[in-house]
Amino acid sequence: MMTYSIGQKLKGRITGIKPYGAFVILDDKTQGLIHISECKTGIVRDLKKELQIGQEVVVTVLDIEQYTGKISLSLRQDNKLISQNISKNMNLRKHFWTNNYFNYGFAPIADHRDEWISEALSRINK
Repeated sequence: MMTYSIGQKLKGRITGIKPYGAFVILDDKTQGLIHISECKTGIVRDLKKELQIGQEVVVTVLDIEQYTGKISLSLRQDNKLISQNISKNMNLRKHFWTNNYFNYGFAPIADHRDEWISEALSRINK
């Protein structure tokens, strides 16, 4: 599996077309999605009229969802525009399912319950 980055231009092949977008295979194990709004400028009513399964395309990586690794692709984005926005929106799509300030990991809640209760009580009593 290759490592991809936002703004990167890649060659891929369309493997599936749904009403909401087209799936593109990037390498042996990696697939991304071109949302219908990223297929071309303007309104696209039927993707099957714009794209075909097996068609080779050059896409730009718009986003890589950090938690799931899902890759959003575009056929219409300008590479310069994306690279300008990367630095501004670097933390835009980071999803954290735990509190990052404390490294509790997957330890059972019971292991930390007493600590949390005493912390909460000290805050209430202030």
